[in-house]
Amino acid sequence: MESQQQVNQGLGQIVPAGPIPLPPAGIPSVTGGMEIGVGNELTVKFELEHVFDKMKAVRAFVFDVDGVLTNNDLLITEAGEYLRTMNVRDGQALIWAREAGYPIGIITGGNSEGVKKRFTQHLGISEYYSGVKDKAVAFQSFMQRTSIQFTEICYMGDDLPDISPMRNCALACCPSDAVPEVMAACDYISPIKGGAGCVRDVIEKVMKLQGKWPKY
Repeated sequence: MESQQQVNQGLGQIVPAGPIPLPPAGIPSVTGGMEIGVGNELTVKFELEHVFDKMKAVRAFVFDVDGVLTNNDLLITEAGEYLRTMNVRDGQALIWAREAGYPIGIITGGNSEGVKKRFTQHLGISEYYSGVKDKAVAFQSFMQRTSIQFTEICYMGDDLPDISPMRNCALACCPSDAVPEVMAACDYISPIKGGAGCVRDVIEKVMKLQGKWPKY
């Protein structure tokens, strides 16, 4: 019988049938806190397969910035400027996803010119929405501009303003340190914290499942 830790890391050897098994990772929030037992293991297996099906349907990604692509910390300079840190591997995964044909959207409540420059100029992401108060509106705009349906979008957020688009997408994801309300609305909770590679985790799993992850 597997330990609770194994269950929380992705059920060990229980994987859906298919030619491309995924590495262990976080599991849907609906399975959190389950007691060990054959019935519950089957329930968890069913929920995982449901998430894999959703991953297969993804054709586009949309991400929040603070708390997802950053660790939620801000450094404030004497001049009053805000400084953030971002994970290079997250950025590389965004490039690979864009090059594989996935439209990428960035939705943030902030207005940092440095953040905008990184995503639009350095990473080549054209669908960048900043200063957003209602993320559902920006999410709708992304769908209209890319002609992608909500049933084909993976959205990753970490805080309350992200819940609305999460409830209207194919695959709702969050980092391991998201707020409880967001975790409860998610299909997949990455085992990785915000700003530490959770974006890479989600993109890699979706692209591997679809056979689009780059090979070297």
